[in-house]
Amino acid sequence: MTASTLVGIQSMPGLVILYASIVKKKWAVNSAFMALYAFAVVLICWVLLCYRMAFGDELLPFLGERVATEPLYPMATLVYFQFNFAAITLILLPGSVLGRMNIRAWMSFAPLWLIFSYTVGACSFWGGGFIYRWGAINYSGGYMIHLSSGVSGLTAAYWVGPSIKSDRERFIPNNILLILTGAGLLGIEWSGFNGGAPYAASIDSSIAVLNTNVSAATSFLVWTCLDVVFFGKPSVIGVVHGMITGLACIMPGACLLQSWATIIIGMLAGSVPWASMMIIHKKCTWLQKVDDALGVFHTHAVAGLMGGLLMGLLAEPHLCRLILPKDTRCALYGGNGGVQLAKQIVAALFVIGWNVTSTLILLMIRLCIPLRMPDNQLEIGDDSVHGEEAYTIWGDGEQYDQRKHGWHAMEVTSPLS
Repeated sequence: MTASTLVGIQSMPGLVILYASIVKKKWAVNSAFMALYAFAVVLICWVLLCYRMAFGDELLPFLGERVATEPLYPMATLVYFQFNFAAITLILLPGSVLGRMNIRAWMSFAPLWLIFSYTVGACSFWGGGFIYRWGAINYSGGYMIHLSSGVSGLTAAYWVGPSIKSDRERFIPNNILLILTGAGLLGIEWSGFNGGAPYAASIDSSIAVLNTNVSAATSFLVWTCLDVVFFGKPSVIGVVHGMITGLACIMPGACLLQSWATIIIGMLAGSVPWASMMIIHKKCTWLQKVDDALGVFHTHAVAGLMGGLLMGLLAEPHLCRLILPKDTRCALYGGNGGVQLAKQIVAALFVIGWNVTSTLILLMIRLCIPLRMPDNQLEIGDDSVHGEEAYTIWGDGEQYDQRKHGWHAMEVTSPLS
């Protein structure tokens, strides 16, 4: 229950604050609402349907019965714990479409994606499904959470379409200090993610928490150094990206690594996604056409994929015996280690393929509801979509009235006039 609470705080208020502050002022309310709605709708769907699909006896009759780990505590605790994993996965996804997706389309898409995408993956990796039995490593969600949300976010951004030109050219955060508040909650509470995954306060839980923070710190520092070397100055938003990529990259095997391997993963987490976002994205014509608002593909999909593949190389065999259903020997430790790496690759391809296919749900929704807001709403933002504004100050998205703003207003209201 403690771990569940920590993971829940990552979503509310962590990601709610992060999303509301990292977008333009005119999209703060809309971005926070998308996260809040996802948290609520996931809980209802999870209790009514999705938990049984993912962790019950069988997902579908033709798939056969599954073999899952039974925790030594009430089922209600596991239901709530796994709900928080599902919720944060869905909340990460709209980071790719903030500031332009029709809110009604999002309200329709969120429960459908949970049922047809996330639940199937959770069954396969954690609920005793075929990937679990096969022995692919996905300790607490690098594939199931970050790769799935990053891939789905990118394909959703493609189907929804880009923001208006003014937002694409200048999409600046409205509050840097609140970004750090949201990111701080996200990072500190990550111990609930990886520390709670063994279902016990055990040796592997302690190792997971330590490795999680070492990876995040290493990635943070590497991303900062790269910003200084290439751009001449460190970026606060950059270090937030670096922290998140370090956390995402360690998740597939947080309790399966020795300290030196964790530092290597942190270094790669701070450099590979950085290169993907800062260099490859700018040179790839297709990625340039897809408006991934917060770079979710780079910070989550790339980092999660890399972490899963690295488990096929660096996971320590004795630690693997603590959580995996069969003996595992990764490539660096000899033997049949290449087989484990192959399993990691195939598992990643399954997640990518299934999530690309699942986002076709948006095409069905598009038959009834436009996926993208009309341009007149995109120009105004929160005031048009929700009738609310985040701050009671004039700014982007509001009509400029010379009677209220500028020199004319000073002339009218000045006591000297």
